[in-house]
Amino acid sequence: MFSHVMLGSNDIERSKRFYDALFGREAHQDDKGRLAYRRSGAVFMVTKPIDGQPAHHANGGTVGFNFDSPEEVDAWHKAGMEAGGTSIEDPPGWREGGFGKLYLAYLRDPDGNKLCGLHRPQQ
Repeated sequence: MFSHVMLGSNDIERSKRFYDALFGREAHQDDKGRLAYRRSGAVFMVTKPIDGQPAHHANGGTVGFNFDSPEEVDAWHKAGMEAGGTSIEDPPGWREGGFGKLYLAYLRDPDGNKLCGLHRPQQ
């Protein structure tokens, strides 16, 4: 359904350090300074806002990333914490609800954007 997700940042170099560590690889950076990370046909991007106004996080907004195992989610969460992210909500772990059984971990990036690492077991 989605081709890409883009978040705003007030400090692209800080975001680059965070997301490079979070994803375990260096971003592609275009001539406008935007960061891009590709995985499984999707693109996650970070940019300074085009309108010149300060970036701010969306209240109620979350960007979720799929992983193949709980161990990958844990490694992602640990990398994010070590790179300046903030762990939020419950600790990483299994949860059951209206969307079935999920392994989840939540972080806020240095700009306050809410991120989720998610593993959905095969049913």
